[in-house]
Amino acid sequence: MAQQTDFQPAMAAGDQPDPLAAARAAFDLPSDVTYLNCAFMGPMPASAMEAGLSGLARKGRPWTIAPDDFTVPVDQLRAAFAGLLGVPADVDGIAITPSVSYGTSTAAANLHLDDGQVAVVLEQQFPSDVYPWEQLARRHGGRLHAVARPRDGDWTAAVLTDLDRLGGKVGVVSVPPCHWIDGGLVDLVAVGAAARSVGAALVVDVCQWLGAAPFDVGAIRPDFVVGATYKWLCGPYSVGFLWAAPQHRSGVPIEHGWTSRANSHCLACLADYTEEYQPGARRYDVGEVANFTLVPAALAAAELVTSWDPARVAVHAARLTARVALGAGALGLTMAPAHLRAPHLMGLRLAPTVDAEAMAPALADEGVHVSVRGDAIRVSAHAFNTDGDVDHLLAALAATLGTAR
Repeated sequence: MAQQTDFQPAMAAGDQPDPLAAARAAFDLPSDVTYLNCAFMGPMPASAMEAGLSGLARKGRPWTIAPDDFTVPVDQLRAAFAGLLGVPADVDGIAITPSVSYGTSTAAANLHLDDGQVAVVLEQQFPSDVYPWEQLARRHGGRLHAVARPRDGDWTAAVLTDLDRLGGKVGVVSVPPCHWIDGGLVDLVAVGAAARSVGAALVVDVCQWLGAAPFDVGAIRPDFVVGATYKWLCGPYSVGFLWAAPQHRSGVPIEHGWTSRANSHCLACLADYTEEYQPGARRYDVGEVANFTLVPAALAAAELVTSWDPARVAVHAARLTARVALGAGALGLTMAPAHLRAPHLMGLRLAPTVDAEAMAPALADEGVHVSVRGDAIRVSAHAFNTDGDVDHLLAALAATLGTAR
């Protein structure tokens, strides 16, 4: 399945039990709390917290940790990420990282810009997807090019226009499936084809996408994909991943730990140094990759999100955000049309007379948790959100905006 832009139900209601019906019960979400803020940080399910605490307890009894514990759970986590990326058989393509910036820095260390070439990003893109490309440009005499925010909200058209104009000057295109501030969509299949037509590499940050909507590496054909677990994958902070295309799996890692080397399975053989690496993208793993607390927590969370089916989550979230758009529009807020925004993430833009920064704490006082980024209230819906959450948000918005005015 390619990256979807039309999130319609995949099957008629009643064809099979809805796996989202019990999603909220998997979390410690009190009935009076409306959490529409996975774009900031997703809640961890009880199963993930239990798995992490169990791992922490094992560290208190280290004689229970076996050599296989350094590899087996990590490869299970790789497999979970590979499945969510649409390449379940490509476990070798996954490296485990601590962050998006680590993954993007690894990609930048293994890509090149000719003198005068540019790395293309979006205006106001998240800093972890900007700073590594600035460094790459400095190393090679290139520069950064930010695609200006389109007035009509059509990021895809804006990116394609700039790629067509810049042509062979483009060395790298680094864009997400949706903008982190307001969920503005980017058609990565079209952008990937345009990048390849000018000979540029494509790097995709799925931190604000994976787990909430389907993703298909095979259709998009990126060079690298990077992400983190603490948002839509409902995992712990400081666990991320990188997927590298086959042509990039013999590159240079940004650190040189022992677990990425070919003989690391034999703890008694570690002094038998080798220049060979573990298969595939494992060479890019972070040091101490077998974190006995974070890895099992991330795995339990990823397995739960996978069981929901991100395609189904996207349809569910799109229905909720459509209701938010209808109600917020009646209150005078503006937002991108549905076909130009992510199903799960949207920005509600405020009038210039409203103090945007004051909105998030005011809504939190009403038990509604969202983010404010720029001049927009960022609303994000996941599998555990309900119609009641939408009703609570709209009532709190009405009350808060009435006070603000």
